[in-house]
Amino acid sequence: MKVLITTVPFAEKNPLPIELLDGVEAEYLINPLNKKLSEDELAEMISDFDIIIAGTEPITDYVMDKATKLKMISRVGIGLDGIDLLAAERRGIRVSYTPDAPSPAVAEWTIGLLITLLRSVQLTNIKMHKGEWKRYSGKRIENSTIGIIGLGRIGSKVLNMISVFGTPKILVNDLSPNPNLDRLFKLEWVDKNTIYKESDIISLHVPLTKLTKNMITTKQLEMMKSDAMIVNTSRGGVVNEVDLYNSMKKGHLAGVAIDSFEQEPYDGPLKEIDRCLLTAHMSSMSIDCRIRMEVEATEEVVRFINKIPLKSQVPKEVYIAQKEDM
Repeated sequence: MKVLITTVPFAEKNPLPIELLDGVEAEYLINPLNKKLSEDELAEMISDFDIIIAGTEPITDYVMDKATKLKMISRVGIGLDGIDLLAAERRGIRVSYTPDAPSPAVAEWTIGLLITLLRSVQLTNIKMHKGEWKRYSGKRIENSTIGIIGLGRIGSKVLNMISVFGTPKILVNDLSPNPNLDRLFKLEWVDKNTIYKESDIISLHVPLTKLTKNMITTKQLEMMKSDAMIVNTSRGGVVNEVDLYNSMKKGHLAGVAIDSFEQEPYDGPLKEIDRCLLTAHMSSMSIDCRIRMEVEATEEVVRFINKIPLKSQVPKEVYIAQKEDM
């Protein structure tokens, strides 16, 4: 079978994924453009391939129309908003992903961003590079009110890591509250508006769905304290980027850190705001987690080629949720 590897970099730190493909004598091509593909670029490239080892590029109904041989999509990572699951289901295309592999790296990255914002690291770094000696007073995690929206794989790991810093006030919200967490941590389950109004810093860990698209707009931003902060390591589009820019341009919010964007690579006006820390969708890019994602995605391809049951096929409820979003 012919395999198109769209995610880049791939097998850069460990050759095992390529060795796995060589072991089943699969013919493969690694993304020749060496960047995130647009819908049109992928549609033009896909026609001759049976399998995609995918990144975050849009694999839409239009792309699948051009992919007449496509039988499987193996997603390197957890987010599925870029894949039209229902279009794949109609065509009998199998879809798998690697939901557990990136979680430790994303959670650590989130904690790093929390501390960076609370202590104004990004601002003093900018000043130092300009030759200015500027010191900022900040807050510690233990003395802050932390809001977490989304307590799934990553949000619960962030919660666990926060606990080592002491006992801050933690406000949490999730569509499916997990009572086990109450036995492990001192939490307050509240509605999202309470989190917006009372938190010093908010961390977002939700998928991109109809419910979370533009979850935070001007209305929610105006609920927040003037010196509140936001960390988004979930999906682009959860925070409305135009509204965020307009709000921060007026001086609202002390800091924001964003790792994923509606359009990537990002080239929007938030670049003008020093208080807005922007990173290139790299929260999962620790060497170990990246290798694990690539290996797990490739192992699923090998299983598919060898007609062995998949281990990480996207569950039915995710298809149902996407249907409800329509």
